[in-house]
Amino acid sequence: MPLSRDQIVPALIQLLGENGVVSETGEMAGYISEPRRRFHKQAMAVALPRTVAEVQAVMEWANEIGVHIVPQAGNTGLVGGQVPVFGDEVIVSISRLKGVRNVDAAAGHMTLDAGTTLQEAHEIAEEAGMMFPLYIASQGSARIGGVLGSNAGGVQVLSYGNARELCLGVEAVMADGSIYKGLSALRKDNTGYDLKDLLVGSEGTLGIITAATLKLLPKPDAHETALLNVESPAAALELFTLMRARAGNTLTAFELMPRIGFDFQLKHKMISHDPSAAISDWYVLAEISVPKGGQTGGLSQAVEAAYETGLVSNGVIAETLSQREMMWAAREQMSEVQSREGASIKHDVSVPVAAVPELIARGSMAARKVVDGIRPVPFGHLGDGNIHFNFSQPEDADGKAFMAGADAVHNVVYSVVRELGGSVSAEHGIGQLKTGLLRQVKDPVALKMMKAIKSALDPKGILNPGKVLG
Repeated sequence: MPLSRDQIVPALIQLLGENGVVSETGEMAGYISEPRRRFHKQAMAVALPRTVAEVQAVMEWANEIGVHIVPQAGNTGLVGGQVPVFGDEVIVSISRLKGVRNVDAAAGHMTLDAGTTLQEAHEIAEEAGMMFPLYIASQGSARIGGVLGSNAGGVQVLSYGNARELCLGVEAVMADGSIYKGLSALRKDNTGYDLKDLLVGSEGTLGIITAATLKLLPKPDAHETALLNVESPAAALELFTLMRARAGNTLTAFELMPRIGFDFQLKHKMISHDPSAAISDWYVLAEISVPKGGQTGGLSQAVEAAYETGLVSNGVIAETLSQREMMWAAREQMSEVQSREGASIKHDVSVPVAAVPELIARGSMAARKVVDGIRPVPFGHLGDGNIHFNFSQPEDADGKAFMAGADAVHNVVYSVVRELGGSVSAEHGIGQLKTGLLRQVKDPVALKMMKAIKSALDPKGILNPGKVLG
């Protein structure tokens, strides 16, 4: 028999004290309500441990009693991995595990507690004269534990990689309360399985990350940023090839954006003016990070070459910080503005970079056949093949009716993604949103291996039930 709230709450208070437990329904609202408001289950309680030892104590108790645990960091996840599925879970928030354990700029790493926000991690790196090059829209709220648990990507994966590639080691509390001490700063370590990489991206189903050693990189001397008009995604792909050949790894961002996203933002006054040079169907936001001692002007030269070949019809190169910030604001708000246009069906997918134009063309055509008047808003990281393939409801349509038909749109889009050799989850994870889809698309042997790992590390199934593997 599952324990009741009246049994769970006193036990948690005994472990964490009165201030370490939230149990009133109203007070738990901020922990059980996720950004897209798709999932609406209560929790038995929210545990707020202040130390790693307290996380261990909670997990030892939960493992012994058989209480389900939902690890939660900044509660910014978009697939429901950080909120309850069944209503009998205890949320363990790591938000109070904040602190700096070590910063070694010379060696190029820092070790932070997992409750540290991504924005705070940037500031810590900045104080050391370095940078941590992982940038996402929710970085003010997202915490290191969640960033690693979901293997977050962002706008600079092109040059620096995703969260997994920027992490050297982790510390994690396992299902039975034991602690994995893997805070290594080694760049090379071939002593068996890479357990760090197993925990990163596991979405809290294998352990609770409590600290991490992260890479620090030299800050660039300058950024060169341009918003360029292109005719089509195919032209954007050619432009990417040209610019990557010229700039190499100094091309740190290459984002594809449709005109409709700019129109939405202007309509809803999310940007004060159009940052582009002229109206076109598609745009590219490209940025070069100039290393210390490097020469500036590389972006201008690349843009001139692209203009001569006809790949770029117009464009703006940012001359001031505020101009650059406006360009990036227009990119970061592409997803948020869709909520102001009504209901939106979203897909976080990836395909081989060369297949991005075909994905957008075929996926848009297929969705229009399913829903007359549907408005495709595909945008994102063309340079690494990750497109946020979103669809806004037809103008003046009923939002609820539109969302009721979401499965049909999902089916045709995911069919195209699979035919192109892509992934149905590029950077947001599986959570509880895509567990059924994972079973459909994942190789059976891979699923068997994943289940074996889950069973070995969490034999009682108490960590984040209903997530990833379902």
